[in-house]
Amino acid sequence: MQSVERAMILLEILSQHHEGCRLSQLGREAGLSPSTAHRLLTTLEKRRHVQFDPRSRRWNVGLALLTIGAASVRRTTIVSVAQPYLHHLRDQAKETANLGMAGDGQITLISQIPSRQIARTLSPIGGRVPMTSSAMGKAILSTYPLDDIEEVVGLRRMIKRTARSIVHAVQLQRELHKARIDRYAVDDAESDKNVRCVASVIFDEKAEAVCAISISGQVDRMSADRVRQLAPKVIDTALKITQAIGGRPPLRYQASPH
Repeated sequence: MQSVERAMILLEILSQHHEGCRLSQLGREAGLSPSTAHRLLTTLEKRRHVQFDPRSRRWNVGLALLTIGAASVRRTTIVSVAQPYLHHLRDQAKETANLGMAGDGQITLISQIPSRQIARTLSPIGGRVPMTSSAMGKAILSTYPLDDIEEVVGLRRMIKRTARSIVHAVQLQRELHKARIDRYAVDDAESDKNVRCVASVIFDEKAEAVCAISISGQVDRMSADRVRQLAPKVIDTALKITQAIGGRPPLRYQASPH
């Protein structure tokens, strides 16, 4: 843990020096001996988090760190842009509106506009569920090439969260095939036995899924007919957010969902 903390201190110092920083200066500012600082920097260099310029003898922030920073900016931008659309969707559906992002085979909740219902579905920001048990996860998976799905979610390790959770590859493939055709996916009480969700995808400028939105509600209010009624609104909202962030939906998503 001490090494991790020291490495983070070095990265924070480098972020404040736009022209880079010599080893001796880095050591002084971090309170580390030159040998300790150099050992940490060379480890970070292997992962491309820092880079060394032999001409100036200065260390700089690396490309991997820039990629991480860009991802953080992109995530923050999507959340801020999506907020008014999620509010409108919540008011239309009278249920909770959610925004989630995929990573490591799971969906992470990054924004939520709660329903005004007395009995409502709420999840903590930062909470994670398997993509295969989530409407947002399945909506995103439905845009992936078939060969990539097993690598992303590990079909042999699907987790059973409720009695309705998908744990068999054939069943998942059927669900994803339907989601590709419908342009939305459903969580039929697969993550929480009391909650049903309907979701659609937000795309980036390369027409690739960057995240997804969903409407979630108590199962007694979210019948199959209600889900079908809400689906066009969710698809339409996802397309509007896609356009607002400069994204481009695939052709099959561009036809009107109504």
